[in-house]
Amino acid sequence: MKLLRGLEKSRQFLFLIFTAFIFFILRLPSLFEPLWYGDEGIYQVLGTSLSHGKLLYKEVFDNKPPLLYWLYSFFHSDQFSVRLVSLIFGVLSVWFFFLLSKKLFNSARNSFLPYLTTIIFTLLFGLPTLEGNIANAENFMLLPIIVSAFLIINQKKFFIAGLLLGIAFLFKIVAVFDLSAFLVFSIILNFNSFKKEVKLYPIIAGFSLPLFLVSIFFIFNNTFIDFVKATFVSNISYVGYGNNIGSLPILMIIKLITLGIFIFYIFKKRKNINQSSLFILIWFAFSLFNAFFSQRPYTHYLLVLIPSLSLLIGLIFFDKKNQKIITVIFLIALLVIAKGFGRTRFDKSINYYRNFVSYLTGQKTMASYQGFFDHNTPFDYEMARFIKPKLSKTDTVFVWGNNAQLYQIIGVVAPAKYVVAYHILNYKDGFTTTQAALETNKPKFIVILQGERQIPFNMMHYSVKINIYNASIYERIF
Repeated sequence: MKLLRGLEKSRQFLFLIFTAFIFFILRLPSLFEPLWYGDEGIYQVLGTSLSHGKLLYKEVFDNKPPLLYWLYSFFHSDQFSVRLVSLIFGVLSVWFFFLLSKKLFNSARNSFLPYLTTIIFTLLFGLPTLEGNIANAENFMLLPIIVSAFLIINQKKFFIAGLLLGIAFLFKIVAVFDLSAFLVFSIILNFNSFKKEVKLYPIIAGFSLPLFLVSIFFIFNNTFIDFVKATFVSNISYVGYGNNIGSLPILMIIKLITLGIFIFYIFKKRKNINQSSLFILIWFAFSLFNAFFSQRPYTHYLLVLIPSLSLLIGLIFFDKKNQKIITVIFLIALLVIAKGFGRTRFDKSINYYRNFVSYLTGQKTMASYQGFFDHNTPFDYEMARFIKPKLSKTDTVFVWGNNAQLYQIIGVVAPAKYVVAYHILNYKDGFTTTQAALETNKPKFIVILQGERQIPFNMMHYSVKINIYNASIYERIF
């Protein structure tokens, strides 16, 4: 018996090493990508600004909670370092997912399921198909969420589970849906087993602690109102996009009703559903709601769905009693995902690695390699090569457009609170604060990207220096 246990532990250890290696290989090219992705450009600008003493939300703005920007700031917005951390988070996520899957599919008859589901999770999370290669908030959220799920399914350390969910929430507020899923699971499980106690309060207390500490930080910096407005209030209109019909959030109401009906169905059938199925189905329902929350089909939104989706595939083989209904749920979910995220290019993974290998072997030039990611990227670097030699340490640049990464490529601190055109145009104080910042900081160059609205700021002191592809570079003349 001891020999068999030893062999099983050795097999598991070798499997974890194997999955770590596969995940590392899948993510390796991401460490060498050019600076091209717009969201990362914003995070980089904010991280650099914070490193130079600017106050988050008050003096430099984006609408996510602070942990992502603090992470970028800690690594000086160096893309290689941040993506390496993302890779490490990913490997740890894979390992904890395996432990979670082992606990959920704890059966000698189904001993292959933890391995199968972990392989599926590793591929979905490691490949660039769902933008796992980008260091977005979702990449860092999954680890604390999965560890929290592992603790909750083991029915222990509820406070730490809540604490981890609170940390995930400070990367992106949609972690509240994972919290909701785990709370609903705990409540229904209580009905199932007729326990007198439900472990809700420790989870909620743990979840609240990081938010409380961060709130204290912003209160002491006199930026608490800015923090609340940016992180919560500004997201109301963001979430409303696509969900509103007229002035009412009709689609959001429909999604909430659908989620509620499904949870009520699970509750009614709870006596016929084992604990593993209960947990996976509830988590998957909330994760699917999470992915469609804002009605914006951004591919990386699907990252939050990967853990529960991978487990749902395993559940089809595990729960023979409810196999048909679980299969139907899975197929309907795939149709919904395909409909909602139909623009996702599922062929880009092959081309992604082909592009990397072609560059390594000298079959592609640097410009061609960069152009694979975005056709504007080589010209961003060309603009930077023109501008950088002409700047002193105190000079700055203003970019009128949505290529925030251009600030990072040039190596300057953005002069204004809002670092992309759509923020300037969408927020009430966008024009006034940016105009004041330009008058105060007097950027040496203003880059105007074509395709944007006409720049609304006074260009009296600037003249065109050069046009590079889709951009005009203006230099300050006095």
